[in-house]
Amino acid sequence: MKSLPRTRAARWLAALLAASMLSPPALGPAAAQNRLPALGDQVSDSFSVGTERKLGDEIMREIRRDRDYLDDPVLLEYIQSLWQPLVAAGRARGDIESELDQRFAWETFLVRDRSVNAFALPGGYVGVHLGLIAMTATRDELASVLAHEMSHVTQRHIARGMINSKRQSIMSAAAMIVGVIAASRSNRADGANAVLAGGQALAVQGQLNFSRDMEREADRIGFAVLSSAGFAPGGMAAMFEKLDQSSRLNDAGGFPYLRSHPLSTERVGEARARANAAAPVRPVGVLEHAVAQARARVLMDTSAAALQRLQGQAADASAPAPDQLTAAYVRGLASSLLRDWARADEAIAQAQALVRGSPRGGGLAERNVALLAVESQLQRGNAARAAELLAPYTDLASEARPVLLLVAQAALAGRERAELQRSADELQTWTSLHPADAAAWLVLASTWGQTGFKLRALRAEAESRIALGDYTGAVDRLRAGQRAARGPRTADFIEASVIDARLRDIERLRREAERPE
Repeated sequence: MKSLPRTRAARWLAALLAASMLSPPALGPAAAQNRLPALGDQVSDSFSVGTERKLGDEIMREIRRDRDYLDDPVLLEYIQSLWQPLVAAGRARGDIESELDQRFAWETFLVRDRSVNAFALPGGYVGVHLGLIAMTATRDELASVLAHEMSHVTQRHIARGMINSKRQSIMSAAAMIVGVIAASRSNRADGANAVLAGGQALAVQGQLNFSRDMEREADRIGFAVLSSAGFAPGGMAAMFEKLDQSSRLNDAGGFPYLRSHPLSTERVGEARARANAAAPVRPVGVLEHAVAQARARVLMDTSAAALQRLQGQAADASAPAPDQLTAAYVRGLASSLLRDWARADEAIAQAQALVRGSPRGGGLAERNVALLAVESQLQRGNAARAAELLAPYTDLASEARPVLLLVAQAALAGRERAELQRSADELQTWTSLHPADAAAWLVLASTWGQTGFKLRALRAEAESRIALGDYTGAVDRLRAGQRAARGPRTADFIEASVIDARLRDIERLRREAERPE
């Protein structure tokens, strides 16, 4: 097996977990039609819902600290706008039963990788590579992949695969996974390469694929969820056909999704037959997807060489408006990251004209192009202009995370106390409702620090570490808070008490993480 670069180790983990980790024997035709196994059967007895969630949490704690884990508010918001209707449809259809609904995370996240891939982890986590977003032409195509992965989760294919395997125990598989990620973050590249190049990695690589019947089950249920959520039924067939054609023309490692989810002529044909039998759905969100596609295309590789190539791309004047918008947004973001302000302003102005002049209406696409202009101004240090551009959207800060975080960054750059206090209040409200939002906690820490509230800043830093699963880092920040609270100039007794309480909470979290399910 070819030795892989250190940065690829965590991505290999994603490929591993895109499948069942330990592939089961093929299920019979009757078993393929079964729904989620009931409590008391082999899956529930041998690998409970709680055990699966705990394993997923442990893996996610490692992934969130990987440098390719990406928290981009604009793209995450867009993925969530597709994911949440699918989850709601799964609940309505009965695919997500009560225990799964309560115990699983139902969380999507982004991976900065140009390859076309998405993967389900134990416990209800689904990862999406930026390369997948960049190659999909419509929201329906992207949603079809999410629906397919969600069906692997609802049908507990990972758990079923683990239980049926006779080659490894669940814990040894988990230990290997964590070891691969740990090696990927070490200072020695050969640590990760040794794991990946060894015979053990080869053995697991041979177990990657879901069984054919599991894939067909995920296709069938995923299609029903996709349609129930209001997406165009043809999205899944279009995605399958695109993947099949692309891999036939050129797959030099860029389509790992096909290796963990092998396509067949039969699966493509079934998807097309289902789409033809369903009622058509009018396309929506075309411009919003064009913006997301463009943003993913830039952020999946931010090297100078890649950005310079993207700067030179332009759509023909006769091209459809979504294609022109994608090209303009790509040039605007790439130019901003290269600090080529003149070209950035020109491209962003073109993108704004396209969304404002569209007969479909600007909507979220218009807002996200405006936010790109704000980002560009903040990168230049022009806080006043950024705040001016944000003004039409500040009322959305309480419900739109991209706006909230940009408003906070503009306040930090402007250093006006009234704006900082207003931003701190908004962030405090947001984090009380979304305590797992590490980025929001971190911006709040900076805001409190700039307004002179040292204890609050230290606690917010700790909360950010807790959200990432870094309990050691959180303890360090909270103990720093305790030391600061004993200082002569500290009078925030309430915050000092909160810090003491949070330290006790972390000890409880540590014990729970170590406790067998």
